[in-house]
Amino acid sequence: MNWFFSCSNSKDDETDLRVNLLAAHEKGETCDDVTKSMIGKRFTHSELASATRNFKNLIGEGNFGCVYKGVLKSGEMVAVKQLKEKYNLKFNVDAHALMFSHSNLVTLIDYCTDGDQKFLVSEYMPLGSLQNHLFDLKPKQKPIDWSTRLKIAVGVARGLEYLHCKTNPPVIYRYMRSSNILLDNDFNPKLSDFGVVEDESNARHYVPVLGYCTPEYLGAFKWTLKSDIYTFGVVLLELITGRKAFDDTKKQEERCLVDWFRPLIKDRNKFIQVLDPLLQGRVPVRVVIRMIAVTAMCLKKYPDGRPLINDIVVRLQHIASIPQIPDD
Repeated sequence: MNWFFSCSNSKDDETDLRVNLLAAHEKGETCDDVTKSMIGKRFTHSELASATRNFKNLIGEGNFGCVYKGVLKSGEMVAVKQLKEKYNLKFNVDAHALMFSHSNLVTLIDYCTDGDQKFLVSEYMPLGSLQNHLFDLKPKQKPIDWSTRLKIAVGVARGLEYLHCKTNPPVIYRYMRSSNILLDNDFNPKLSDFGVVEDESNARHYVPVLGYCTPEYLGAFKWTLKSDIYTFGVVLLELITGRKAFDDTKKQEERCLVDWFRPLIKDRNKFIQVLDPLLQGRVPVRVVIRMIAVTAMCLKKYPDGRPLINDIVVRLQHIASIPQIPDD
């Protein structure tokens, strides 16, 4: 399928486009015929260069390329991702994400191609990634409080629920990690860096990251919806502990967060030991126990033992509804 497309300047046209693309996609058709009559390129290379001060406003860099902060002529702030030349597949599936619309997914506005150069333009998230607020905090930077961590956990789960349950076919995210969870000014989380895969055979395109790789991928290069559940469990564990999924500065037995965590959950009396010390105990123990229970279910070794995302959403919403009053 060819999913390279762009949106028109009209909001009504954009809505119509999304509807038509979804309909075409469900029928197994390409989007070429749908877009030819409705679409003109929104951004040119020169427009993006101007918006990013000739690509000097670098705000991030990952496996797939560099991300720049940009300001459009309208005054709208955006993030411009310039993909490395080898990631044509990545660009293809990211462009597919123009169809998606959810409050916990980063809105992909448009794309631009210029020869071998490919750019994706998305909404700008002012607080950056969750990673920047959990680990290696700057002097005087306050850690995220417990209630905000719960809010982030619920929001991320809702975004994943949309991809797993509200799209047809279901979307396997694959890139669940704290660096891909972006935050707005109110710490509302949004999933970014869509690695959409509709066929398990395409899972071989996944680039494993230490600490987030699932047992089934290590064993057979398989990545399914239940694999997303596992990596979400790793993110939950990062929120609870304030530790990185993999940290090579720690002792050998503590470098992999999941491996360090597993022995501790066998004894409920040790549950509190996993809590981020930066929270200084300002968390009700009964809530920590429930969060750890959900996390442990997500991190089951075998996929069949892990819950579905809609069940996780219900459980997390219930936990967040409990008065977050620290124990005396």
